[in-house]
Amino acid sequence: MRFAAPGVTLLRIMERTFRTLATASVFCAAALPAAFAASPVEISQSERRPVVQIVTVSGTVTSPQSAILSPSIGGLVEETRVDAGDRVEKGSILVTLDRELAGLTLERTIAEETQARIALDDAKRRLAEAEDVGPQRGIAETEIKSLRAEVTRNEAALKAATAAAAQQAAVVRRHEVRAPFTGVVSQRLAQVGEWVNPGNGLVELVATEGLRFDFRVPQTYYARLNTDTRVDLTLDAVPDEIVTGRVQALVPVKDPGARTFLLRVVTDSRQTLPITPGMSARAALRIDTGREAVAVPRDALLLYPDGRKTVWVVEGQDELSVREQRVDAGLEFDGFVEIRGGLDAGLRIVTRGNEALRDGEIVVPR
Repeated sequence: MRFAAPGVTLLRIMERTFRTLATASVFCAAALPAAFAASPVEISQSERRPVVQIVTVSGTVTSPQSAILSPSIGGLVEETRVDAGDRVEKGSILVTLDRELAGLTLERTIAEETQARIALDDAKRRLAEAEDVGPQRGIAETEIKSLRAEVTRNEAALKAATAAAAQQAAVVRRHEVRAPFTGVVSQRLAQVGEWVNPGNGLVELVATEGLRFDFRVPQTYYARLNTDTRVDLTLDAVPDEIVTGRVQALVPVKDPGARTFLLRVVTDSRQTLPITPGMSARAALRIDTGREAVAVPRDALLLYPDGRKTVWVVEGQDELSVREQRVDAGLEFDGFVEIRGGLDAGLRIVTRGNEALRDGEIVVPR
């Protein structure tokens, strides 16, 4: 879109001077080249195009996961292996608690498990010997039944000892707080030497993979958006790079007071962006209007202070001239402007050099 020039250019003044001289002297006019009086312009064509409404909204980069990690047991902080800004992988140890007492208890339960296993093996051996000898050789049936009961008791004792050892091993493991997902430590909440209880925050971890773009969109567009809507993303941190996104979700109620809803956009996993949660972003939503209309390049449209909008139409075959045509302009999209009235498709129009043309002026393509 261009604004019409308020006055003629120096070139136009020179042209008028030469035309005046031409009136006074036919010889001088004949001596001037015909192309000198013609204005060089760039010419395009009006055409019918599907009309797309471009809606620009602002939003924020958000993380799919964010958690304040805490211990499931109480204890003294023995070591913190990370600090704010550190990137960690899933399963990495972040904080360890003092586990000396828990370790000793684990050793005791393991020893008790060993004792129970030995007792069971001994009971099984004696039972086997008794059954092998049998009542014929002086082993009473009652004694054999007692040995069988002892084996059963020892089997139960071994299971209990094994479970106790496993439980204590789990307690020992819980003295290490590990990362539940890959991400970046946003802050460390506990220091070495502090006593922490279950539920106390130790580290805040934010996922940096699978980041999303959240936008607040006016409710007017809710019914016109879907997962097929194309979204062009621009990050304020990287303003020269445009990334194509896709709609992941439309959340109907986000801010009832503001009459907006949440639009969540994701990008192709193959597109790498230098982004982190919290960054600002902009999205150009390409909403299909479902209609076609005559469209012209944006530079073909001239805007006047009184509100008029015009284009210059090229006429003629061998010798080209122009006439100004008033139009009713609509939506802008992809470098084009929708023309709602005043212009048909298939007409030649001026896109460059149209700032100071006059009706009937001769032009030449450049």
